[in-house]
Amino acid sequence: MGVNTIIDLISRPMIAMTGQPGDASGGSFIAQFGVFIPILLLMYLLMIRPQQKKQKKHKKMLEELKKGDRIVTSGGLFGNIFAFNDQRASVILKVGGEVKLEVLKSSISGKVQD
Repeated sequence: MGVNTIIDLISRPMIAMTGQPGDASGGSFIAQFGVFIPILLLMYLLMIRPQQKKQKKHKKMLEELKKGDRIVTSGGLFGNIFAFNDQRASVILKVGGEVKLEVLKSSISGKVQD
């Protein structure tokens, strides 16, 4: 299905409800508003809902973290969780040897499966 076909499928009902192009009547307000409801629903289903699911999954993953988990941050830093700092909403990562770094929990991208 090409872009022109999709545009044609959307524009035909709009023209039918609002009158022909160049027609001064313009159709009723209800008919014009009715065209935007499916568009808003489509935007919700294609853009907003998937983002909400992704955020919920990320939040659940952050809540399930425990000491010793291997994680990666949004900056690409790998490390093992050494400790949690609930007061500052951060974790202390052990990145190698005795090197420890403190990063915000929100910057954790995910767990790494070894």
